[in-house]
Amino acid sequence: MKHILCIVSTLMLLTACGVDSGHFKLSGRFLNMNQGEFFIYGPEGGIEGVDTIQVMGGRFTYEMPCEREAILMLVFPNFSEQPIFAQPGKSVDIQADASHIKEMTVKGTKANELMTSFRKKTAQVSPPEMVKIAEETINSHPESPIGIYLLKKFFLMTPTPDYAKVEKLTAKMLEEQPQNGPLIILQRQMAHLKNGVVGASMAKISGTDIDGNAVSNSEMGDGVTVISTWGSWNYQSQEMQRKLRRKMRSSGGRLHLLSICVDADRNSCRNIIKRDTLSWPIIFDNMLFDSPAMQKAGLADVPDNIVVKNRKVVARSLSTSELEEKIDQLLNERH
Repeated sequence: MKHILCIVSTLMLLTACGVDSGHFKLSGRFLNMNQGEFFIYGPEGGIEGVDTIQVMGGRFTYEMPCEREAILMLVFPNFSEQPIFAQPGKSVDIQADASHIKEMTVKGTKANELMTSFRKKTAQVSPPEMVKIAEETINSHPESPIGIYLLKKFFLMTPTPDYAKVEKLTAKMLEEQPQNGPLIILQRQMAHLKNGVVGASMAKISGTDIDGNAVSNSEMGDGVTVISTWGSWNYQSQEMQRKLRRKMRSSGGRLHLLSICVDADRNSCRNIIKRDTLSWPIIFDNMLFDSPAMQKAGLADVPDNIVVKNRKVVARSLSTSELEEKIDQLLNERH
């Protein structure tokens, strides 16, 4: 009898939550957005490609297969992004004012509630104070999946990475999350990340493309070169490639590109190359984040980039808009 009651209770609980153990659900309401859409993608492959979420009457619901914890990114009409932390069998509720997305509230799991707390604490502070709060949050909650997101955003994926801080915080999180794959990979990458520091001479980057042909940056000369990473599952990286394509075409041959596709599937990589007409050398070695080309370049994430002029690294880990501005600046310089 107890066994039957347990089964009934479990079924009632699953029905109440509205999501089974192999799915993740997010739903919510936006003020000042009665009808519209926004997008969702998985920067680490949690979703295949980019999905669209429709808003009707200010409300929305989205459910996806979910077999493991994953970071998802919501992309809003103003191109701002906010992370959501997915867990199998969980659902979250989002409440936000469409004109103040950075202050949105997400309830339903500890990770998303901790991220909401971080958003509220940093809504009106200066960038240095934001970095300080990020470090305090990681140190106070080394067990939380939001740690690696904050670590990459505030300490690694910046024009001036703090590698000592990254090593220290990564080690602390791994004590609490010894099986966290992305953290393990990041710790393994640390020995190579300093290859791409600003001011360093650019190393030779080589590999093979989607058809097995040799690819290298050795013939790109002393002009301006951008080396970047992308994946078929990462919306932001694809947009960066499209913007780079436009810059290259309008540069009159003065801008050189080399990119690294961090995909597991050859056909997915090929489809994006064809769809977006990416016509420059692209390394595809099927080794994901362990790619020797990424290690040589000191790149750690998707998207990521380094900018080279006269064979010296002059910038790194720029956002798409920052990258465009930097390219324009370098191409307009006389020397």
